[in-house]
Amino acid sequence: MDDGIGFIGWLIIIAIIVFYVAAIWKIYEKAGQPGWAAIVPIYNAFVLLQIVGRPLWWIVLFFIPIVNFFISLVVYIDLAKSFGKSVAYGLGLFFLGFIFVPILGYGDAQYVGPAASA
Repeated sequence: MDDGIGFIGWLIIIAIIVFYVAAIWKIYEKAGQPGWAAIVPIYNAFVLLQIVGRPLWWIVLFFIPIVNFFISLVVYIDLAKSFGKSVAYGLGLFFLGFIFVPILGYGDAQYVGPAASA
């Protein structure tokens, strides 16, 4: 009897991860940033803050427990607004990112500029 998910299970997981990372890559490219920035730890947060128009010092807030929850929520709402979407879409990005991120990345949404003033 096999314990674990097996080879096919791992292939499915890897395919899902690649699909999701490619969606984030597309979001960064739509915003005029290099797509590869989406896969570089910490730097991706700097680029995301530039995309949404928040000050770069906010990166520090991502490292503070509990505060990071609320800062992430604000950034996702700003991301939705930066692509002409509603606050409800931003909540979808935050709570159901596995659904809304690919829709934003692969869909027809266009970057309209930073939603927040830096």
